[in-house]
Amino acid sequence: MGKVASISAVLPALNEEENIRDAVLALDRFLKANFSDYEIIAVDDGSQDRTGEILEGLRKSVPFLRVIRHRRNLGYGTSLREAFSAATKEYIFCTDSDMQFDVYEISILLPFAQDYDIVAGYRRKRRDPPLRIFLSWGYNFLARRVFGLKIRDIDCAFKLFKRSVFDAIEVKSRNFFVSTEIMAKARYQGFTCVEVPVSHYPRLKGQTTVKPSNIPRTLAEMAKIWKDIHFNRRRK
Repeated sequence: MGKVASISAVLPALNEEENIRDAVLALDRFLKANFSDYEIIAVDDGSQDRTGEILEGLRKSVPFLRVIRHRRNLGYGTSLREAFSAATKEYIFCTDSDMQFDVYEISILLPFAQDYDIVAGYRRKRRDPPLRIFLSWGYNFLARRVFGLKIRDIDCAFKLFKRSVFDAIEVKSRNFFVSTEIMAKARYQGFTCVEVPVSHYPRLKGQTTVKPSNIPRTLAEMAKIWKDIHFNRRRK
């Protein structure tokens, strides 16, 4: 599809036994129909349910599925970092396994891939509980101010990257701050980004792992990465 020759699709999962099969199969159907060279990298981040078992079983019917399993929960950021390091293709797409996005809308991102280093989806109409939408609004506002980002939906889990982005930046975040870290460091390195609207759907199965209790840890990571970026800038 387009001029994207090969693609690695990254799918982190934590206690998603009700969604993971459908998420992998939908992704595989789309990629198989549009790419001759692709891989799916699913990361089971220490799930306490059958997520890992289901992923292992899917390897028999999805030959291009690679599975990374953590014995314990290491964090969303750690899962993405490991998957990005393991990816072997020209482009890297990442989304979540909660089925709140339509993976067929990767086709909306692909036409922009030749002109931009990062193609970031933003949720046209977000379908989350009011408290989560409010917290996300506040977080996006703060992250834009702190890092000078001109992105309306920083944490939207529907993004396409040239792999050169991850050759140039070091991802350190272990948790949910990882998306902001990537976008901030990519901006500092001069990578280009465009946002495009994508559909968003309510979570129908399973439970979100994003909670208000994550806020202090996320803010601590934000301060740490801000210091890291600005320290590196002063050294050059």
